Amino acid sequence: MAKSAPPRSGQRRRMENFRKVRSEEAPGGEGAEGGGPGSGPFADLAPGAVHMRVKEGSKIRNLLAFATASMAQPATRAIVFSGCGRASTKTVTCAEILKRRLAGLHQVTRLRYRSVREVWQSLPPGPAPGHRPGEPAASLSVLKNVPGLAILLCKDALDPRQPGYQPPDAHPGPSSQPAGPTSKRSPGGAAAAEGSAKRLRPEPGAAEERPTA
Repeated sequence: MAKSAPPRSGQRRRMENFRKVRSEEAPGGEGAEGGGPGSGPFADLAPGAVHMRVKEGSKIRNLLAFATASMAQPATRAIVFSGCGRASTKTVTCAEILKRRLAGLHQVTRLRYRSVREVWQSLPPGPAPGHRPGEPAASLSVLKNVPGLAILLCKDALDPRQPGYQPPDAHPGPSSQPAGPTSKRSPGGAAAAEGSAKRLRPEPGAAEERPTA
């Protein structure tokens, strides 16, 4: 894939006169690993698998609330978290938290690139160079390949030979254990016990009293 040259100073000045109107996924933007629509890199998922699309503005607590409730149902066997760009870190966070909540999940992680088309429009009142009064605002379309992640979490065993496989955690997470007996005593109790021992212990050199006839 040919790399685009860095923008020159003149190009930067021209882009200052534009604002981004929208971003949309380009057709066929799933990359070489993509399957059918909505399947992502995991084309052989069982029916009923949940697909969570993580975005930059998504709330982690809302995503996890829905994911936990869905995976609690016996009919739901797998869930996929997918995100690209700045949402990649949030995608990993959601998967790791869900793995700690639900033990025994098998994981497969895939890296992919998604084609995103950005539409930019010239800013009023300063039209773009060559723009005539009365004509519609000039627009630009930029196609970008954005890296992303797709993480599959499955209750059923997966092929450990496939790339990106991770077995269930041996120690899922910290669990609250009942407090065992402790040998520590409070300072007041220790002092009272020490005083009782001193009273029962005979002083050195003291003679034992015997009854006289």
